[in-house]
Amino acid sequence: MAVSAQSNQAPPGVQVVINGHQFPEDSFALLVQEIGSYTPVLAINTDLPLNPASTMKTLTTLAALDMLGPAYTWRTELYALGSINDGVLNGDLLLRGGGDPFLVEEHMRSMLKTLQRRGVQHISGNLLINDTLFDPAVSVEDSLDAQSNRAYNVLPHAAITNFQVVTFYFYPAEDGRNVRIVADPPLPGLRIDNRLRVQQGACTGFQRGVSFSEDKSTQTVIFSGSFPSQCQEYTMTRAVLDAPTYTYELFRYLWQELGGRFDGSLQTNTLPSIEGRPAAEPIVSWQSPPLGDIVKSINKYSNNMMTRQLLLTLGLEHSGAPASINTGIAAIHEYLDGIAVQRTGLLIANGSGLSRDTRLTARMLADSLQHAWQQPIMPEFLSSLPLAGLDGTMDDRLADEPAQGRIHVKTGSLSGVAGIAGYVHAHSGKRYVVVALVNHPGADRGTGQELADALLRWASEQ
Repeated sequence: MAVSAQSNQAPPGVQVVINGHQFPEDSFALLVQEIGSYTPVLAINTDLPLNPASTMKTLTTLAALDMLGPAYTWRTELYALGSINDGVLNGDLLLRGGGDPFLVEEHMRSMLKTLQRRGVQHISGNLLINDTLFDPAVSVEDSLDAQSNRAYNVLPHAAITNFQVVTFYFYPAEDGRNVRIVADPPLPGLRIDNRLRVQQGACTGFQRGVSFSEDKSTQTVIFSGSFPSQCQEYTMTRAVLDAPTYTYELFRYLWQELGGRFDGSLQTNTLPSIEGRPAAEPIVSWQSPPLGDIVKSINKYSNNMMTRQLLLTLGLEHSGAPASINTGIAAIHEYLDGIAVQRTGLLIANGSGLSRDTRLTARMLADSLQHAWQQPIMPEFLSSLPLAGLDGTMDDRLADEPAQGRIHVKTGSLSGVAGIAGYVHAHSGKRYVVVALVNHPGADRGTGQELADALLRWASEQ
């Protein structure tokens, strides 16, 4: 039955979940509000600051779309620091990082192919990588869970490429004792110390028995443990090296693949050959996909690194280089003030929600979502949110139910935290903003999701 007036009493189906998991009264916030209405139909603890986990990304991506526009792009520049004769660059190649959050292997390859079309086949000097658009401090931080090699923990960097990750493929070797490891991309300077052995057994167990560690001083990844004989293939994706070294190694791999020759080594954070030369132009200026496409990767799959790059980009456009977390936060604060969204209780750590310190209120999220619906960028923003039962982080939630495909919602999950924020197209034809935030031990292990899904079902029935 539809509710027409504000209620601070949870609907019966939602209350059953609250009671069943014994959620304390101050451990969750719920809000359902019709688009365009000033009064929520359900409002519980809406002004209570809670950890939002990755629902924070809705705020960061909305601010970026609204402030920068969906056509905004990042530029990575290549400078030829020397003369080019008969295909030879007699000097260094400078890569100036532009903060592109999606400079993946395919794009890097296309950028280098452009360089070759413009007459460079042989580089006699070094590869210089300049990353001065971002403050160096943004790339130095302890990981939240002491697993810095996990892709979700990759830190931002102005010259990051391919998310700084390598996917490793594991296969039982023909001798029945050893394990064959294939790296993609096969970075030439990354050593693999393979200590794995095959053990008879089913293809089960945590990481299939594969243990990973890294010795950054020698650019070596180490695999040890026992690999089940019945595993025909197993994959593991890990962040390796540091951002400049990874970019350098990816450049070496792709340049060789393209038939190019390179005689030098890596140098970082230098612009000596173009300082004082205002007429110098890049030989290649590579343009990223537009922001309207980037936010889909961020919100559909909850990419932390890309969101952190986006926060720094906001800081860069707001305050100039070098961008810092603080200038990015200042940009979001200014944005919220400009659209008259109350930000009392807001604490932003990095823009992605991967933090124990981030806090916001359900009302703040709902007011921002209400604003987004009225803006020209609404289609881009809405299409970036996962569709219930169909894609992204909602692909297996509310599937084969009446709510499937009727809900665009960003999810959030962190140890002890779960949440959703987005839009519901109800069966009545009305559209609602729906927000649920749960901060309680075990919320990320199913109980918080159960509460959020119950709320989404109820909203879709209105």
